[in-house]
Amino acid sequence: MTSLQKILHYKIVAILRRADPDHVVEIARALSGGGVKLLEVTLNSPDALGAIERITRELGDQLLIGAGTVLDAEAAKAAISAGATFIISPTLDRETIQATKKSGAISIPGAFTATEILEAYRLGGDIVKVFPASIGPDYIRDLRGPLPHIPLMPTGGVNLENIREFQRAGAVAFGIGSALVNPTPAVTAGYLQQLKDKAGKYVQALAHE
Repeated sequence: MTSLQKILHYKIVAILRRADPDHVVEIARALSGGGVKLLEVTLNSPDALGAIERITRELGDQLLIGAGTVLDAEAAKAAISAGATFIISPTLDRETIQATKKSGAISIPGAFTATEILEAYRLGGDIVKVFPASIGPDYIRDLRGPLPHIPLMPTGGVNLENIREFQRAGAVAFGIGSALVNPTPAVTAGYLQQLKDKAGKYVQALAHE
């Protein structure tokens, strides 16, 4: 499968934000063990580029690794050089999309209104991140009415209780941060097992559809 096909197939993008760089590989391994095969390392995390490099080196055959909170073209290029295969932004930035596509990576720009979402897609976004998605699944359903051809990935507000409803509304993928990965607790064997179990619950939630 291509990178885009993998995102559309696995659907769940675990967002790893501000995790201890010494433990990112262990966290990524636990997520993969639970069936979550898409991992976003946000660039506002400690040693984010180093984390992307380490996860790619250790687990690149098990996970698709991308970068998040990418705010400009230079950051996109640096992340791709470190091993990121997809670039996610909270905002819509033409230069970031263009640099990502030129480097052969998947572009997932952030947008919210119908106008922004259409612009993001026209500029080359492969999937559009609808952020924040805390407004709920009905908003995704409403957007799909006039924009059925644009793949949407709600992020910010997706959790285990509502992910199936977001899927029914027409979302093609889901960005999930603290509802799945809480980097605050000590990374113990127990924490990693709980993370693996929680990842499995998200995967199963979508499998029931």
